[in-house]
Amino acid sequence: MHLLLSTHRLSIAIKSPHTLKRHSAAPSAFFFNPTLLSVSVFLSLMAKFWVCFLCVLLLGSLVSGQDDDQFSPGGPKREMVPAMFIFGDSLIDNGNNNNLPSFAKANYFPYGIDFEGGPTGRFSNGYTMVDEIAEQLGLPLTPAYSEASGEEVLHGVNFASAAAGILDITGRNFVGRIPFNQQIRNFENTLDQITDNLGADNVAEAIAKCIFFVGMGSNDYLNNYLMPNYATRNQYNGQQFANLLIQQYNRQLNTLYNLGARRFVLAGLGIMGCIPSILAQSPTSRCSDEVNRLILPFNANMRAMVNRFNSNLPGAKFIYIDVYHMFQDILSNSRNYGFSVINRGCCGIGRNSGQITCLPFQTPCSNREQYVFWDAFHPTEAVNVIMGRKAFNGDRSVVYPMNIEQLANLDLEPNGQKP
Repeated sequence: MHLLLSTHRLSIAIKSPHTLKRHSAAPSAFFFNPTLLSVSVFLSLMAKFWVCFLCVLLLGSLVSGQDDDQFSPGGPKREMVPAMFIFGDSLIDNGNNNNLPSFAKANYFPYGIDFEGGPTGRFSNGYTMVDEIAEQLGLPLTPAYSEASGEEVLHGVNFASAAAGILDITGRNFVGRIPFNQQIRNFENTLDQITDNLGADNVAEAIAKCIFFVGMGSNDYLNNYLMPNYATRNQYNGQQFANLLIQQYNRQLNTLYNLGARRFVLAGLGIMGCIPSILAQSPTSRCSDEVNRLILPFNANMRAMVNRFNSNLPGAKFIYIDVYHMFQDILSNSRNYGFSVINRGCCGIGRNSGQITCLPFQTPCSNREQYVFWDAFHPTEAVNVIMGRKAFNGDRSVVYPMNIEQLANLDLEPNGQKP
């Protein structure tokens, strides 16, 4: 499977690595330019030629016993893992809600204004956090489950869905969404598809080397516990609700483990009391200490769960991204990061541009690179890139007990320890 994954990605990796320019595997029709059709055909033919050429180099390297990832310094970035599978909510959704009967959608302008493919369903002006992580891993951008087909699924799939939660009832105010339980079932469908093509033994070996990124829980608070039409706040105090979520989360992650996942990246909850939607509810536009304190038990439970999994699940390694302190540092030291606006969205309506989120064809701010928040709920691409890079190669103060780069390079034996 690794060989098939590698040769497939070479056709995508011949593009220049991401620095400031963005690219998309599925450009939006909104930005379609018929005058570029002949150029696209030519580039497609050239890409096929280079795939064949690089495949020959790859096979030759394997025969001679050389590392199949060693190319010239100017060549494609080495693929550190076979694939990445992503589960989560709107912070990392890249289009799975586009065709759902849902109010939680972002497949319209100005979303994607700084993404080469235009609006794709990402709740950002450009990259999400997992887009940056994929690029750091040497992978192409991961396709949405709703759009992935054929060989596309071999380099990973994004199952995340806006408004989704750990609990199935979370996000029902938005109507259509794909809860974590259903995302896992969708992964099972993808796994069956890959297994049919490549065989069970090859798939099991490759899946164990893949990254499984999971970022769930935000909506269980914002679009469940804190919603007046939900009964959960009357049924549970903050600690009890955090315990309820972690019990369910524990079962769901165990299911992924039983399906063959071994390298887990779990993102904690961010400093949600400081997002524009919450700021707008304060007459003085202050962060809500109540909301920030509310999510601390969940993050503490997550860290304890990571320790427990690392001790008890053979052959697996879990890491925890401390998004709360990562984002707190960005807000506290915003000038050092190049941000000048930290208390309102770049696109939105009302107080703090957070009372109504970004509307279709609304004109966003022009200096987006200076904003921490893109809309009422989500960070800008600039923040997503910073957090993605910190998660990839940061120290234990932001990613525990190791970073994603170390996880990708880790050789796991059956007992889960490094040999």
